[in-house]
Amino acid sequence: MTAQSLTTPETLESAAPTPLRMRRAMGAFATGVTVVTGMGVGGEPVGFACQSFASVSLEPPLVLFCADHKGRSWPAIRDSGRFCVNVLAEDQADLCARFGSSRGRKYDGLDWDLSHWGTPSLRDVLMRVHAEVYDVHAAGDHDVVIGRVLGLETVTEERPMLFFRGRFGIEAEPPAVPSLEVPGPWGWGDYWG
Repeated sequence: MTAQSLTTPETLESAAPTPLRMRRAMGAFATGVTVVTGMGVGGEPVGFACQSFASVSLEPPLVLFCADHKGRSWPAIRDSGRFCVNVLAEDQADLCARFGSSRGRKYDGLDWDLSHWGTPSLRDVLMRVHAEVYDVHAAGDHDVVIGRVLGLETVTEERPMLFFRGRFGIEAEPPAVPSLEVPGPWGWGDYWG
């Protein structure tokens, strides 16, 4: 057998990874959805929705998430040095919407608890990873944040929230993420950190 190229130089050039093309292509990789929380200056709780989260190492226990340079919550979390990754359950689209926007007061009317590590813990999530900022690497328009895990909490045994091809869930007709052009009450148009 011989390997054959499926693309020609012309095809490769026309398929250059624009931001829209990159988003569409990477949407074929299903991810979990999290909310990264922390405390800002003066004890103000902050947070943002994040689908770029992964385990890095068991020894030492390390995780990573990616945060947009333009976000307001990440600089506050970085300055505080600690964060909590709240892994969302399938039915927590309201939390995703709240924290997926730079508009609105994310914690208004929301029940949450202060963890032993001084970070906001959202209620009824699948699990929480409490960590301290261990290392940060600039990567394009995001920072890759490595966190050293301080504690883990399994909260519920529900189904996870998944994001796949621009929608929540992987069923044949999953509910669509609201249009980027028409923001909902929490401003889907600014999207996630």
